[in-house]
Amino acid sequence: MTAMYQSSFDTVILNARIATAADLYTADIGILDGVVVAIGRDLPNGRETIDARGRFVTPGGVDAHVHLDQPTSDGSKMADDFLTGTRSAACGGTTTVIPFALQFKGRSVRAAVEDYHTRANGKASIDYAFHLIVSDPTEAVLKDELPALIADGYTSIKVYMTYDDMKLDDRQIIDVLACARVHGAMTMVHAENSDCIGWLTERLLAAGLTAPKYHGDSRPMLVEREATHRAIALSEVTEAPILIVHVSGREAIEQIHWARGRGLPIFAETCPQYLFLSEEDLALEGFAGAKCICSPPPRDKANQQAVWTGLQNGMFTIVSSDHAPFNYDDPHGKMLHGAAGGFHQVPNGIPGLETRLPLLFSEGVLAGRIDINRFVQLTSTNAAKLYGLYPRKGAIAVGSDADLVIWDTGIERTIRNDELHHAADYTPYEGREVRAWPAMTLSRGVTVWADGQFRGQAGHGQFLRCERPDVVTSQVKAGTAAI
Repeated sequence: MTAMYQSSFDTVILNARIATAADLYTADIGILDGVVVAIGRDLPNGRETIDARGRFVTPGGVDAHVHLDQPTSDGSKMADDFLTGTRSAACGGTTTVIPFALQFKGRSVRAAVEDYHTRANGKASIDYAFHLIVSDPTEAVLKDELPALIADGYTSIKVYMTYDDMKLDDRQIIDVLACARVHGAMTMVHAENSDCIGWLTERLLAAGLTAPKYHGDSRPMLVEREATHRAIALSEVTEAPILIVHVSGREAIEQIHWARGRGLPIFAETCPQYLFLSEEDLALEGFAGAKCICSPPPRDKANQQAVWTGLQNGMFTIVSSDHAPFNYDDPHGKMLHGAAGGFHQVPNGIPGLETRLPLLFSEGVLAGRIDINRFVQLTSTNAAKLYGLYPRKGAIAVGSDADLVIWDTGIERTIRNDELHHAADYTPYEGREVRAWPAMTLSRGVTVWADGQFRGQAGHGQFLRCERPDVVTSQVKAGTAAI
């Protein structure tokens, strides 16, 4: 060992079973000033030395679809802000989150970003970036605001095809896609047919069918299938890559498969709720099914296998939590209109930031459905690439941030909400058994979770300026959606 390494590390992780998106090998990891500066054998001790013998060490999770302290228009209030949300993320092995700065109609996108920075400032214990939600693509937004914001490091834009206060028509979506393509941003699409949902909802309510379980009947797979096909067409006409978010069902998956067969740059995201929840959870007794109301809704149990298959065969690019936490027993949460409120009045979304990685590690890797490299791709590396953060995030490599997770895998743990670290008063995964949980989480070399305790500090998390993703410009030229 050369003299330059003597006492030069802040932290050394010995005997790490390093798992990246491509490799699996054993080595030591040297960390200095929050960055990985050495990977090798027989590194000297640092000021802190951690022996990871026998344990997987993966890049910290990148959860690229998270709603934290996001303003709403219906009087509801999210349970998590940047303090509690990033705490929960760290305890579940996620070291980077990307929530959404929401533009309200009639207001500027820049103002939404400034407001969101105010909400986040000094609270985050892990690093974060922002997506933009565009709900009013005026000429000023398209010609001035979005190009400037993309240049400033906000290089991903979300558009909605449903929800009255956010949905865009096809022409507006085309305009956003064209702007994103010219300026090098990734566009995310919430693909559900709003008119079909409205028509079905009216008829269900007229028939007195208002219980939470009818949320699924108001949004059958066909409304997601049609909107997914249309989003693909709009992408094709503008030659702009898109990511279809929270894909729930086999019919939408078939549309993405068709598009991929045509060489179109279509990316896809799914979420744990489509692997572990089903329509049966929406049909729980009384109002309890409201805990699982999200859009698109969980499908039948047979559909879960279609989603697992999509993870196995490369159809899905990333797995995100779509963490949208509303308290259940709360007049500003799921009970916004009381326990007698109709399914159409329940705030959409479920908590899942802390449980995303343990669920997928346990039932994906340890159950033999996916290998450890695919796990890293889906939960960290691919998201970092899609959103212009790679290789600073999503990698274990010299020069990358020391965002690392050391895993406990020989365990049996029951998910209990009172042991989680979000501010929501429930988890939809209550009582589920898992066989993996982070033993330790490091964010830029700082331990934020260890020995069953949150050790992070508010303000440690830094805002991340995202680069224009290589995957956008390269895939437009190559005509393929592979990462």
